[in-house]
Amino acid sequence: LPAIAVHHMEGHLLAPLLSDPKPSLPFVALLVSGGHTQLVRVDAIGRYTLMGESLDDAAGEAFDKTAKLLGLGYPGGPALAALAESGRPGRFTFPKPMTDRPGLNFSFSGLKTAAMTTIRNIDNLSERDRADIANAFEEAVIETLTIKCLRALEQAG
Repeated sequence: LPAIAVHHMEGHLLAPLLSDPKPSLPFVALLVSGGHTQLVRVDAIGRYTLMGESLDDAAGEAFDKTAKLLGLGYPGGPALAALAESGRPGRFTFPKPMTDRPGLNFSFSGLKTAAMTTIRNIDNLSERDRADIANAFEEAVIETLTIKCLRALEQAG
């Protein structure tokens, strides 16, 4: 069998072209992982424009680190998301980083720090506390990603 070289991130970026129906070009892709948070305009295969990226912690990295603070195992992202399902919305609120200024870059280190401060300020952290914090953290990340995606779509035309 022949070996075909594929750039890891490009593989993720072009995965929507395997769907039926395929998205029309150009399209905007959001890449989120433990190592990357990027908004990329895809004009054609091999023609990409980076519209925004994480300036510090990627969203997935912030999920993993916050999960660790909550006593969850690694990789913590899926465990935090599962815990968030039983959390009560609105008990805690966390910042939606960099949504109050123009641009498409991301920064999740401050959100992670806000979660850490909240966790450390609660004596005898209960399972309810952990679930509510996970819910608020996940909501802040999702809202941040959504706001930036909508801006990217508007900017891309």
